[in-house]
Amino acid sequence: MFGFRKRRHARLRAKPFPTQWREILSANIPYTAKLTADDQTELEGLIQIFLDEKRFEGCNGQPITDEVRVTIAAQACILMLNRPSERLYRTLKSIYVYPDAFATPQQHRDGTVTQNANVTLGQSWTKGPIVVSWRHVLAGAASAKDGHNVVFHEFAHQLDAEDGSTNGAPRLQSGSMYAAWSSILTDEYRDLHEDLHNNHKNLLGAYASTNPAEFFAVATERFFERPKDLKKQSPELYEQLKDFYHQDPAERFTQR
Repeated sequence: MFGFRKRRHARLRAKPFPTQWREILSANIPYTAKLTADDQTELEGLIQIFLDEKRFEGCNGQPITDEVRVTIAAQACILMLNRPSERLYRTLKSIYVYPDAFATPQQHRDGTVTQNANVTLGQSWTKGPIVVSWRHVLAGAASAKDGHNVVFHEFAHQLDAEDGSTNGAPRLQSGSMYAAWSSILTDEYRDLHEDLHNNHKNLLGAYASTNPAEFFAVATERFFERPKDLKKQSPELYEQLKDFYHQDPAERFTQR
């Protein structure tokens, strides 16, 4: 099975990347212009694999077009650069897209389900699916430096859940990495709470203090979109994310 998947991925990577899709990347995701030529080529291959394996469904009248599919897939695949394509969100099958922010269902102890009064921009469920607001997908992609990106955030949750639980501790490359990961992220999470309590500025912001899973997802957003600021504020956290994602966005932002 592994060999079959690897051969299929190689065939998908070898297919010509449609010109129209490349135009979508250029128009909607300025971040891709910061990638090296090799990374851009890898990204295009990952997009083709992603779109072959994942199903998109529109909600509340949202049409699913190539623009929707490519814009979401490209941002999801940026997180997977320099990582094995065989692990390309293996448990994720579907992405549901709403036109705008959406109410979330809430199940009560008696089994009834109601719509939450709060609305959300995105959701990620363990083993899928992912749900996102198209308006906020576009807004997050439009600026490569504002630190907010709903696709980066929700797909970080997917990576976090690969080991079966969403707790801010994703599956790492080797067992020896977990001690440093746990120590550094725990310290940073504690420091964030202290900064918020003392009204001190912290790049990660209040939402990252919700729980360790949200801390990791927000840190991922800042790592890719405000890497220099994150590296300055939290150099050890930056190094952990650099090792996990096999990327150095601070260097990327410096060079291009």
